[in-house]
Amino acid sequence: MKKTVSLISKNFKKIHPESLKEYLKAGGYDGLKNALPLTSLEVITAVKKSGIKGRGGAAYPTGLKWEQAAAIPGPRKIVICNADEGEPGTFKDRYLLEYDPFKIIEGMTIAAYAVGANEGYIYIREEYKKLQNRMRKIIDIAIQNGFLGNNILGTNFKFNIKVFSGAGAYVCGENSTLIESMEGKSGRPRIKPPYIKERGLFNLPTLVNNVETFSIIPVIFTIGPEEYAKYGTPNSRGTKLISIAGNIKKPGTYEIPFGITLNEIVFDIGGGIRNNKKLKFLQIGGASGSIVPASMTHIRYCYEDFKEHNITMGSGAILVADETIKVVDFLKSVQDFFLHESCGKCTPCREGNRQLSKIFNRFVKGNASIEDFKTIERFGKVMKYCSFCGLGQSATTALLSAIKHFPDEFYTHIDKVHKTI
Repeated sequence: MKKTVSLISKNFKKIHPESLKEYLKAGGYDGLKNALPLTSLEVITAVKKSGIKGRGGAAYPTGLKWEQAAAIPGPRKIVICNADEGEPGTFKDRYLLEYDPFKIIEGMTIAAYAVGANEGYIYIREEYKKLQNRMRKIIDIAIQNGFLGNNILGTNFKFNIKVFSGAGAYVCGENSTLIESMEGKSGRPRIKPPYIKERGLFNLPTLVNNVETFSIIPVIFTIGPEEYAKYGTPNSRGTKLISIAGNIKKPGTYEIPFGITLNEIVFDIGGGIRNNKKLKFLQIGGASGSIVPASMTHIRYCYEDFKEHNITMGSGAILVADETIKVVDFLKSVQDFFLHESCGKCTPCREGNRQLSKIFNRFVKGNASIEDFKTIERFGKVMKYCSFCGLGQSATTALLSAIKHFPDEFYTHIDKVHKTI
């Protein structure tokens, strides 16, 4: 099996991202041209046949999501592209926005046709200001050339896209929170039901997908769903963009087929550990992801293997930590992040993060107790099972997995206290 592939990444740094001529020459908009003669049902069936799951982190089957969105009645529907890429260590959506922006709006256009929407938004994080301007320019070019607006490619299909700027809140990467912020409200999650597909932006039926998900759609309608589904494993079809960062020789964004091992990603693709140090652990999926020790890098990067080992794929980030990294110090930085980013809506997340930060300060300073160790585990489980949204539920994933795999690192800090007494 090849360790890297070029399906959605084939245009990276090979065409000018703002040149429609070069995008068309590279096969751009072939997917839309193949999709528009089909019925909405046929488009959705093809997406289901490809086996693609949403790349935003939840891994919900995309074809099923589109089918449910198409079934919601209503004369006015909305499609939103979630480009609020705020998970630390994740920058693969930035690559798509920067190097192949036409592919994103081509995928959104196919999605809008499938679910019966005529309005679209790309919600781009504030920190990507330059890319917001690029995307506005791309949209104007697409309208001028009949790929957006009225009568797309000579059909009766109409679809328009606007760029919406986020304001820098991590929690707005959650879809209902993103919509609240688009309506001018505080960025806090909604209770469900009603679901977004029923009452999303402005209470209208809304489909939300991630940047990478939309970018895969033109590929599926260019090479065919059966060909796309040949990549990956039986339950993880296709390819995945990953971001590798940390103590690695060759950090960057890579497209891989599902099914290669974490060891192959770190050493064959990433070139190994910087300064020839030993690998200590990986954090999979960003700050909200699990800590995976070096002894488990034989695991394949796919949904089924990750589920077996209670690991979530999340955003596609892989943070590499070498033998010099202290687990407790690392967790302190993760905890500081979530303390800052909690929206404060629910007590488990708001107070849990506050109390955990206080305890981690004691661990770092060397004056933690065995009761502190028991408390952080208990608080971590309360937050996991009682928080209102995914931020609070996943904020202690790193902590709980570190307790499981590196308990001695906590005891070492506590032992130091005992020695000084």
